[in-house]
Amino acid sequence: MGYITRNLEHVVSQVTKEYPVVLVTGPRQVGKTTMLQKLMEGTDRDYVTLDDLNERNIAKTDPELFLQLHKPPVLIDEVQYAPELFTYIKMYVDKNREPGAFWLTGSQVFKLMQGVQESLAGRVAVLSLTSLSQAEISGGEMEPFTIDLESLNKRKRGRKEADARDIFNRIYKGSMPAVVSGANSNSQIFYSSYLSTYIERDVKELSDAIDSLKFLRFVTAVAARCGQMVNVAEIARDADINQTQAKNWLVILETLGIIFYLHPYLNNLLKRLVKTPKLYFYDTGLVCYLTKWSSPETLESGAMNGAILENYVVAEIRKTYLNCGREPYLYYYRDKDAKEIDIVLEHDGVLNPIEIKKTSNPGTELVKVFDLLDKASTPRAKGAVVCMKPGLSAIDRDNYIVPIWMI
Repeated sequence: MGYITRNLEHVVSQVTKEYPVVLVTGPRQVGKTTMLQKLMEGTDRDYVTLDDLNERNIAKTDPELFLQLHKPPVLIDEVQYAPELFTYIKMYVDKNREPGAFWLTGSQVFKLMQGVQESLAGRVAVLSLTSLSQAEISGGEMEPFTIDLESLNKRKRGRKEADARDIFNRIYKGSMPAVVSGANSNSQIFYSSYLSTYIERDVKELSDAIDSLKFLRFVTAVAARCGQMVNVAEIARDADINQTQAKNWLVILETLGIIFYLHPYLNNLLKRLVKTPKLYFYDTGLVCYLTKWSSPETLESGAMNGAILENYVVAEIRKTYLNCGREPYLYYYRDKDAKEIDIVLEHDGVLNPIEIKKTSNPGTELVKVFDLLDKASTPRAKGAVVCMKPGLSAIDRDNYIVPIWMI
């Protein structure tokens, strides 16, 4: 399997015509450079990577000379290593007003965003590239996931059908391009080397005082709690670190695009709500490696199957927005009586409640909890149960049954 077309390509091509700077962020190995180099083919765009220590030294010590050596249009890879460049890029942009002059990539989002906000506000289009989505793997077109019958029927035509065994194979294998494409046939070996490289390079770049073994224990403790409300005290206890360290290291994982949060849906008309976010990984293959599942079969029948399945669905829905250059407004609902809705999707002035279940035969009892949103100031629209049912169906006129493979 060769190059896998990325949905974000359309967005990059569009914003290149409108913005002088395009910044693509995301964790290592998700294909940022590969995608942009594919889009560069047949153009006169230059390429330089700051992984090259000589180029990095010039960029840091003499950014003006660096931009003379690498004249726009140019792709500068791993630009977070030389934030000194941002001021000079701003000066070039303000002088020349040239759309698409700079393509930048970086895997340290927070550090990058600081430099971007200070120097390039209003001049840069910031895009996020995640690991591969179901749609990209099956070659389908991507639209943001919505609970609308017409768009659901359209999705059905561009996806590859999958039963429960296939879904857990996808979850276990993960969605990193090197594994999906077959370049690395053993996902466990890939994730082992990915973690060691990632700890040595990116984590220590952000904080060189971090002990590698403790950080690995910490990431494992976090993975064991995917799909759960964040409990810093428990994570710190399992990793044998203090709570301040645990909070700081969670920031690092989010900064590097490894984890993200679903925040609780809060509305002043809804009372007695919890305020703690839930934690998810973008890539379930990494979760399976860290939590030491030996095969998709043991995962499917294991104690974590529900949590990892929920993680997979939430991450896939989030990817459908990010890959279209859109910000997802995803939340969850939980009150003090432990009544919970897995996802509350807010868009176009309405709320779509979504439940995630491993079942292939969901019943009406699963959607009763959706009524809790009727007291919110934003109106409730159609709901859905995302599950293992083979085909698109409905519980009633207001609630659809959506197969996981259709996301």
